[in-house]
Amino acid sequence: MSWHLSTIAAISTPLGTGGVGVIRISGPDAIRTAEAVFSPAGGQPLSASHGYTAHYGRLHDREGEFDEAVATVFRAPRSYTGEDVVELSCHGGLYLVQRTLRAVLDHGASLAGPGEFTKRAYLNGKLSLAQAESVMDLIGAAGRQSAQAALAGRDGALSHKIDGIAAELVDQAAHLAAWNDYPDEDMESVTPEPLAAALRSSLRECQALLDGYDTGRILREGVDTAIIGRPNVGKSTLMNLLAGTQKSIVTAIPGTTRDVVEETVLAGEIVLRLADTAGIRDTDDPVEQAGVQLARRRLESAQLVLVVLDRSEPLSEGDQALLASLAGRPAIAVLNKSDLPPQLEEKALAGLVSQTVEISARTGEGAENLIQAIAELLHLSDVDPSAPLLANERQRICLQKAATALEEAVQALEEGVTLDAVSVCLDEAIGPLLELTGRRVSDAVVDAVFAQFCVGK
Repeated sequence: MSWHLSTIAAISTPLGTGGVGVIRISGPDAIRTAEAVFSPAGGQPLSASHGYTAHYGRLHDREGEFDEAVATVFRAPRSYTGEDVVELSCHGGLYLVQRTLRAVLDHGASLAGPGEFTKRAYLNGKLSLAQAESVMDLIGAAGRQSAQAALAGRDGALSHKIDGIAAELVDQAAHLAAWNDYPDEDMESVTPEPLAAALRSSLRECQALLDGYDTGRILREGVDTAIIGRPNVGKSTLMNLLAGTQKSIVTAIPGTTRDVVEETVLAGEIVLRLADTAGIRDTDDPVEQAGVQLARRRLESAQLVLVVLDRSEPLSEGDQALLASLAGRPAIAVLNKSDLPPQLEEKALAGLVSQTVEISARTGEGAENLIQAIAELLHLSDVDPSAPLLANERQRICLQKAATALEEAVQALEEGVTLDAVSVCLDEAIGPLLELTGRRVSDAVVDAVFAQFCVGK
């Protein structure tokens, strides 16, 4: 394959002004290429240095020296990509970083594509495909739990689990094939009951991972959360409280919010993708009508609904109708304005919503109780983010295919179908598991995975 023959380079830090910018070079000529643009202060060439060493010196191109830098050398195979790697750390101004990259490219390196460094790590056996996907989850982690879950994936928690399931199925398939092909040999016979029990055990492991998919997705991506309610009940004030800054306009005039105001916030350990919506009511104002329609559409797609009610007023017919429309949905009634004399009795909410929280969005009182209620409603309080978790839809589809094939295998055994047919089902279960970790996967799938990465990683 030609992928390992070229030397690639890219900027691995965000573009912009910063203290340090890093240009990563990887490939068979990485050290030679770095030597062409970097002169160590001590005089010893980079080619004479051991791996895991850093050297202070100067960067230069055809026009002369232009910055001081540190070159860090990693020798194959003990590097991120499994190849020779040099990272040039220069001052983080946009001009200097781009000039350094241009100098490296002028000396024969090719510009790396999205995720190409991690792709080489996968191709060189440094990472499984599932571990590689966790790298992007680490980069995008917005909270402690999401970072912990991504790190567990990067360390191989999911890969090891899937490899264990696959290994058990391969053993069963091998025993079944040998018994079928060599019936006269002295080997343990295959009987349906023990085989079915083993396959049911593997199926339970697959199903447990599938059942945890939504929880893992919440940890990684956050919760799509709609803040809804009648006009002037404090939705925008709640939005601003959770966001920690003024994102929504707050006035005493009902119907101020006409559009959907969005913000991603960290509520305790939970990432919420908040949407402050227009107050839901009947109105003749065509602009406000459009806002109400947007609010209803956002309500339909939300994973979590915060229904804001004015605790200083009795429950209205509009409130009751709105709560009734949420039957079976994950929703919390936020009884706002707890700093005012109460007029809304909680018993009026009986049977309409599973959880209620009193809060003053204006003063912040009760905010911690709301965060706790969200964690309990989404069943995140007892989640172990270090446990194996599916990271994306590709992995879920692979595991669902394996589980479906195992269900068919168990059903075939229960119905007395020939063991040849069971063997086919086993092969159909093993294939998707190997695809999930990348042990048996097409080039198209690999390309699709790494196309989602940022350049420089």
